[in-house]
Amino acid sequence: MSDEITKILRRIVDGDPQANGELTPLVYSQLREIANRLLRGEDVRRFDATEMVHEAYLRLMGDTEIQWRDRTHFFATAARIIRRILVDEARKRRTLKRGGEAERVELDVVGVTDSNHNVELLALDQALEKLAELSPRQATLVELRFFGGLTQAEAAESLGVSRRTVAGDWAMARAWLQRQLDDKK
Repeated sequence: MSDEITKILRRIVDGDPQANGELTPLVYSQLREIANRLLRGEDVRRFDATEMVHEAYLRLMGDTEIQWRDRTHFFATAARIIRRILVDEARKRRTLKRGGEAERVELDVVGVTDSNHNVELLALDQALEKLAELSPRQATLVELRFFGGLTQAEAAESLGVSRRTVAGDWAMARAWLQRQLDDKK
């Protein structure tokens, strides 16, 4: 299916009007899995997975013409968009009258924290911004793995580095984020 998605993305880049309709059913379930995983904590359930997937897909396939390379490029871009959607939604909630509400997400998915620990999404976003200043590749890796659901192998392909490099970056990024998020407590 990976090759099929890549072929359809190339047809989209070439201007084939039917390709978009063929892509949707192939990527929808994967995008929905990512959304469900990110929204599985009770505190985040206020944002519907279907709504998130539709918003992400509209942004992915909207007016901006992205020169899709392959399936991995598509899901890497989706990861960035999903992160932006979640962070924007968390910011909206925080600015509500009467103090707003901070969005909390479970980070056991990426191994940043133990399974009993939730972290505020905005704190994660701020930590990722700081990490991006120190190591853009590590920040992108966290984004790909956490928000995009990519495996280490897929992330390595997207970043153009070896799996060994990704494994090392992943360990370092998780440890760095853990320290940053522990300091926010």
